[in-house]
Amino acid sequence: MQAQSPDQPSIGANAADDLKREVYGILGIPIDVADMPAVVRRIEAAAARGAPFLISTANLNFLIASQTDVEFRESLLRSDLCTADGMPIVWIGRMLGIPVGVRIAGSDIFEALKSNNTAQPLKVFLFGGAEGAAAAACSKLNATPGGLSCSGSYEPGFGGVEEMSTDAILASINASSADFLAVALGAKKGQAWLLRNHECLRVPVRVHLGATINFQAGTVQRAPLRVRQFGLEWLWRIKEEPQLWKRYWNDGLALLKLLVMRVLPLVVLDRWDRLKHRQKGHGLKVARSEDHNTVIFTMNGDATRQNIGEAVASFAEAAVSTKNFDINLAEMRVIDARFLGLLLMLNKALRGRHLELRFTGVSQRTARLFRLNGFGFLLQN
Repeated sequence: MQAQSPDQPSIGANAADDLKREVYGILGIPIDVADMPAVVRRIEAAAARGAPFLISTANLNFLIASQTDVEFRESLLRSDLCTADGMPIVWIGRMLGIPVGVRIAGSDIFEALKSNNTAQPLKVFLFGGAEGAAAAACSKLNATPGGLSCSGSYEPGFGGVEEMSTDAILASINASSADFLAVALGAKKGQAWLLRNHECLRVPVRVHLGATINFQAGTVQRAPLRVRQFGLEWLWRIKEEPQLWKRYWNDGLALLKLLVMRVLPLVVLDRWDRLKHRQKGHGLKVARSEDHNTVIFTMNGDATRQNIGEAVASFAEAAVSTKNFDINLAEMRVIDARFLGLLLMLNKALRGRHLELRFTGVSQRTARLFRLNGFGFLLQN
């Protein structure tokens, strides 16, 4: 059984599914705008299909790690669903005019699945957590009827990703016939493990859920709802697990830097664009042509969420081809986070078939906008 290399771009739903997602680009990562019922429906549909479906629940630690760790960022870019787990991401989204309604935390997703009234509960496999936590959580799940039943658990210890990716370990997970794999290894190790073993795992829905297994086992108490709603769960977590204080301190300092260096300039640019362009009511026109190897799009106008429909339709129609994509941005007036999210999905769909997304006509202003938003890497193809 050969584990997947992180540079193999095979993760993801098909191109049509990715392009239909309402994804926004926030500081270099994709965030799906969806409420909890929609998330549960997508998980149930993925489990029914039986095809691989990778979920990421992006909190502040994910956002900060993605700024410097390319492989970690890749795990988010290649996810089939990426929710805003952290309140700082929700707040940043709102500052940038992104309709991130509520926080969708990994632990809340697990609870929603547990309480979901369904004739056929999803079978979950628990991988990781504190010593004894996975087995305890598994027993508790099976002792209480609900939307989840536990078909197995495994505690891999504290080795590296390679040591946790043996044929025997993967075979034990696959033998469980689970629908849902909940991993708790620490964010970087967990995301790396899921990427490495994506092609070997037979469990359709897989996600790293951090402390969820410990919460379910009762070894760590989750913050009360009111504390979570005020964005203070980190304080509660430090009370429960004092060793986390250093991580939260470092992430807080990094967040402050992002706010000053990236978010505030984007807010100013957005307000300026609203004043200068959007009051004039510019739409978005997409012209398509092709040569032997490339589909070429020339875009004119404002690439915003209000105008995104034509771009989605044009990209989806052309995405069934086996050609690279070139997008000419020379006549673009405004580019917002929704259009950047669409570009991420297009890039993901193309890379899944070993094709390229390239850009031409990129002005200095547009390049600066990509960089401020954290998507300068898209221009490097």
